[in-house]
Amino acid sequence: MSATGSFLLFLLLWAVLLVGVLSIVVSTLRTGAPPMPSSPRVRRALLAMLPADTRGTVLDLGSGWGDVAFNLADHCPQARVVAYELSWLPWLFSRLRQRLFPRPNLTLLHGDFFAASFQDATCVVCYLSPGIMTRLAPRFAAELPEGARILSHTFGLRGWTPVRSVRLQDLYRTPVYLYEVPPRAPPRE
Repeated sequence: MSATGSFLLFLLLWAVLLVGVLSIVVSTLRTGAPPMPSSPRVRRALLAMLPADTRGTVLDLGSGWGDVAFNLADHCPQARVVAYELSWLPWLFSRLRQRLFPRPNLTLLHGDFFAASFQDATCVVCYLSPGIMTRLAPRFAAELPEGARILSHTFGLRGWTPVRSVRLQDLYRTPVYLYEVPPRAPPRE
């Protein structure tokens, strides 16, 4: 390869890297949360709280690089796992991973999960900032069916009481929470 060709390839690689970093910065500014991977220990703790025979739709909100989504698809083969990610680079990475190592029960969506319906979900998994969790709490209460599970790590749902929680023996002493949507009060007449 000529020196000019090598230089053009170098510029192209830098441009791709710059676009990827900018996409993460823009989505982080837009959502207030960067796409952070969950550690293997956290993933194991989340899966331990979710029965392997889970059916229905499992939502992964803010799936980032896809580690939790792929683990959910493997752990719950009878469930339909739908993962939402707003940042282009992590979403594209997940799509490539799905292309190379397909999971038939996993759907990766690029988009804002605030525009999604939660009505059919049997479980929601999230690693989101406290502000986003606060915004989601009323939607969880209103849209998720009674008994639906909500799994979250690091940040809990303010005003909700977890049915189970663990604190991991990792560097951050990461908390992992399991919530269930309570029964709704009958309408007053």
